[in-house]
Amino acid sequence: MLTSETALILLLSIRERPFFMSDNAGQAEKTIPTNLRLLLLLEELARAGTPITPTVANEVLCLPKPTIHRLFHTLEQEGFLQRDIDGRSYAPGGRLRRLASSVLSTSRIRQVRQAILKALGDEVGETCNLAIPERHTMIYLDRVETKWPLRIQLPVGTEVPFHCTASGKMYLSSLKPTLFAKYLDAVTLEKHTARTLTTADSLTTEIESIRARGYSTDDEEFMDGMVAIAVPLLDIQGRLMSTLSVHAPVQRVSLKDLKAHLPRLKSAAAELSELVLS
Repeated sequence: MLTSETALILLLSIRERPFFMSDNAGQAEKTIPTNLRLLLLLEELARAGTPITPTVANEVLCLPKPTIHRLFHTLEQEGFLQRDIDGRSYAPGGRLRRLASSVLSTSRIRQVRQAILKALGDEVGETCNLAIPERHTMIYLDRVETKWPLRIQLPVGTEVPFHCTASGKMYLSSLKPTLFAKYLDAVTLEKHTARTLTTADSLTTEIESIRARGYSTDDEEFMDGMVAIAVPLLDIQGRLMSTLSVHAPVQRVSLKDLKAHLPRLKSAAAELSELVLS
C-alpha cells in the first residue's frame, strides 16, 4: 500500500519525467506502469482544478475505456473521489483532501510555515491563520496566536462557513461564476450575526468586489466582536490553494487597522505559496 510520503514522491517524479502517451489505447496501457495509473489520474484531476469525467481524463491518459472507468470506480469506492452534482463528473473525496492536508503538514514544511506565520503575527500583533477549503466549509490548517490575553479561540481543525468568513469568501471569489451560482442554489445562507450576508444578491455583490480587489474581509459577519481580513495562496497556475487571514477583536483593532497590514499579509502569502511549490 502506498504511504502519503511515497505517493508524493511518485507524483513529484512524474512532474520531472512526464510520460508521452500514445494515441493507441492498448499501447498506452502497456506504457504506463500499473502502479502509476491511479497516481496519474489523481494528478490529472488536480491539474484540471474542476470536477472532470472519465472521458475528459482519458484524453490525457489514453487508456482503454473499461480501464479508465475501473480506476474511477476504485477511487470512488475508496473515498478518494466523489461524484459531483451532475452525476457524471468526479471531484476530490474526503480521503484525498485529508491526504493533501497531511502532505502540507509534514514536519519540515510545517516548521518553516510556522516561522513565516510567527514573523507575520509578531509584526501584525494579531492571530494569523491558514485555512483550506473542504467540501462545505473552510478548515483551519495552521495558526499562530496573538500574545494578547484577549483572543478569539478558533483552533486548528475548526470548520467555518464560506459565506460569512474572510477565508470562506476569499475561496468563493476564486470559483468560476457558474460554480458560484451552483453554490448559491444549493445552500442556505445561515445568519450568524446581524451583519451576515444572507441573500444571494448581497453575497454576489460582495464576491464580485473581492474578485476585483484581491482580498476579503469579515466585518463581524461570522462572530460578533470579531473582524478579519484574508488573502489567497495561489498555485503555479494561479489557482487558490488556501487562504491566509488575520482576525482580531474589535475592542482592540478595527477592520481599517487590519487593512493597513495588507502589504505584509500579501508578502507572507507569497512566501507560503513558494514554500509549498518549491
